[in-house]
Amino acid sequence: MESSTPDYLNPGIPAGLRHVAMPLVQATAQSLDGYGSLLTGDPTQFPVEIVRWPAQGWRPVDTDCGDEGGTTEGIFVSQWKGDLLYGSNEAVGGHYVLGYAVAPEIADEHHTGHPSQILVWHCNYHPDGGQLFFPQEEKPFVVPLALPGDDVKPEDFVCFWFDGSCGLYLHPNIWHDGVFTTHGQQRFFDKQGAVHARVSVNFATEFQCLLSSPLAKPVETPGTRGTLSPSNFA
Repeated sequence: MESSTPDYLNPGIPAGLRHVAMPLVQATAQSLDGYGSLLTGDPTQFPVEIVRWPAQGWRPVDTDCGDEGGTTEGIFVSQWKGDLLYGSNEAVGGHYVLGYAVAPEIADEHHTGHPSQILVWHCNYHPDGGQLFFPQEEKPFVVPLALPGDDVKPEDFVCFWFDGSCGLYLHPNIWHDGVFTTHGQQRFFDKQGAVHARVSVNFATEFQCLLSSPLAKPVETPGTRGTLSPSNFA
């Protein structure tokens, strides 16, 4: 059977794909409801949800096992090189092209200009556990997210903008693809389920599109969910 694993460093994206605009909202405790939560304090102490191994038939998995894989942690680096956004995840040994500032067929990584938008070709979710990212530098970043469901569509995604003062915790099964710094390089503490199961969607091949969002801070009107209100944890 042919592997479904994408080639993260050479995704082979076709030219001329349409762009599906994601709503860009400021990350708050309210706007992240259902996806996860904002993180303040010491991220190493935040509990990551681990999902019990699913039963194969009608006999249940014993309640004292199936969720003992624990977590893994390390530094996630998000870095723009010209028009390409690269990611590397020390926790799981991953290295990826996360997105582009321009159409992939004309992207050039040999310049130092600041990107104005992100074009996303891929997302995934982890059925085995949650995941958190906490910025090591107080710089803005964005994270595209969608709620659980394998019938996910490009129009289901929302892009959340963070000012860099708080981190992000994601529940299991939430669609995402790392954290995207708005310019330069940014480091994040990453903690996630050690099994690291991935279920992926490739927008370029499945939907013939790329997801798009500006990288600037969203403009919110008074009374909307854009007012930052960090949550704390014990």
